[in-house]
Amino acid sequence: MKQIDCQQCGTAVLVEKYSIPHTSVQWVSDAATSCPRFAEATADARDSVCGTTALSCSSLSQSIDDAVRDGRLEIKSRVEPVIGDALVEDAF
Repeated sequence: MKQIDCQQCGTAVLVEKYSIPHTSVQWVSDAATSCPRFAEATADARDSVCGTTALSCSSLSQSIDDAVRDGRLEIKSRVEPVIGDALVEDAF
């Protein structure tokens, strides 16, 4: 995972891109306290949204898109494990 800093507030997250629409983001701090947009959205939606998983930050998304476009973050191939002969042989 690659560290990307939000261009708006400076919050750092770890990011992995597997395709244009598939982005994996790992927060290294609490999103609701480190990101002003998440803090605001969490306060507004406290009763209707469980946690921050349904929320997003357009500034952070733009920062990630810019990192891909600038070559600072590459889109990687993701290989899913396949059940095959290797697993069957290891079972015996």
